[in-house]
Amino acid sequence: MRESRFELQRERCGSPVVLPQPRAASLHRNQIARGSPGFTLLEIAVVIFIMALVMSLAMPYFGGFQGEQLKSEARRLAGRATYLYDQAATQKVIYRMTFDLDHDAYFVMRLDPYSPRPTFVPYSDIGEAMVAMPEGVKLRDVSVGGIGSAKTGRISCQFYPDGYVDATVVHMMTISGKVLTVSINPLTGSVAVESGDVPPVEALVMAQ
Repeated sequence: MRESRFELQRERCGSPVVLPQPRAASLHRNQIARGSPGFTLLEIAVVIFIMALVMSLAMPYFGGFQGEQLKSEARRLAGRATYLYDQAATQKVIYRMTFDLDHDAYFVMRLDPYSPRPTFVPYSDIGEAMVAMPEGVKLRDVSVGGIGSAKTGRISCQFYPDGYVDATVVHMMTISGKVLTVSINPLTGSVAVESGDVPPVEALVMAQ
């Protein structure tokens, strides 16, 4: 009887003890087993609705911002043309304004006809040598008297020392379709900025 009691007690002492597992670990395994929950159709619909609402509120502001940029660029072009007309007569030189329609930019060159070797050189005394349109604004087309109209490539107008400039009409526009017309009168050098798509003949009359 004593021996059997001893063996029974040894078996009880040697039996492994099983500890309870933490609750968090158990829940983590259950989540992995079930998979991560996805979005419901209602949640997706709400997100799409919010995005559409934000876009509808932002678009008018974005269009207005581009419109202001368009006006600013038209005024800058008009101011530069007026300055070149005056300087050509004062300094007795020729200025050439070239429009790069493929890159929505323009630049100015200067030629001194009384120099030993007259040649056009870049002119940047009035600001950047190359004026590029901001994003959302482009040069749609340019018409120059005696040359014609262009929508691609390059086309130039010139300011002469005798107080004359090539009749020039520039149509500038935003990507939303708003158009401004800038025209340079050949006899007076007056520059007009008109809202809308004004034909060249009418635009030059407005610039008198």
